[in-house]
Amino acid sequence: MKYIGAHVSASGGIEQAPVNAHEIGATAFALFTKNQRQWEARPLTKQSIDAFRSNCEKFGYKPHQILPHDSYLINLGHPEPGSLQKSRMAFFDEMQRCEQLGLDRLNFHPGSHLNQITEEQCLTTIANSINLALDKTTCVMAVIENTAGQGSNLGFSFYHLKKIIEQVNDKSRVGVCIDTCHAYSAGYDIKTKAGFEKVFAEFEEVVGFQYLKGMHLNDTKKELGSRVDRHDSLGKGFLGLEIFECIMNDPRFDGIPLILETPDETLWAEEIQTLKNMIR
Repeated sequence: MKYIGAHVSASGGIEQAPVNAHEIGATAFALFTKNQRQWEARPLTKQSIDAFRSNCEKFGYKPHQILPHDSYLINLGHPEPGSLQKSRMAFFDEMQRCEQLGLDRLNFHPGSHLNQITEEQCLTTIANSINLALDKTTCVMAVIENTAGQGSNLGFSFYHLKKIIEQVNDKSRVGVCIDTCHAYSAGYDIKTKAGFEKVFAEFEEVVGFQYLKGMHLNDTKKELGSRVDRHDSLGKGFLGLEIFECIMNDPRFDGIPLILETPDETLWAEEIQTLKNMIR
């Protein structure tokens, strides 16, 4: 079963997210549980929590169909102790918010070394940050997103994802989310069926499909290996549509949220239908 949706707005209250997803024909959705560009957020109210859970039940969204994303400010690999602690506290808060909402995973960008420590040191710091959050929570999975490798961001190679996972103590509560735009920008040539098969054979060997807990389905405005993160609408960028047809007809991508983060939200309903129509 393919669960297809988009990263919808929670404006007006977090309980609006499942409503907004339903309106575009989504069978999955992503959301921010707080303002993604602010460190602090008011605690979720019981009224909002109850309304969110009720709307999810009303429209048939189970936890495995929902992929919340944390704040863009968080850097779990930060080289400076004070900033690292601030990020860790914010990440823990996001995990708690997911627990309150009955969600079972939290998607996040792993972190950046800021050219102050080595990649290996940063990857270890990220894993330690995950361990601290998992120790203080009970049911939410930390889902690491691959990156385009822009600036000093890590997570652009499958090796990075592997090294983080290896250092997470509870392997049952760590996973990955593969973003198609990020993968292509990082140098993984998934544009054709042959490329798709080669890259995901490497993913299986290095990381393992048992860790795949979500995907972001995005075309890209930048060429292969650009290391620049610029999403485009499906079929309008350098990726084209063949890669998405491959995903839609591969059972290894069943049962997880497949989320659009394409830039024109007025096209989301059409893009969701396009993806559904690809299923043979």
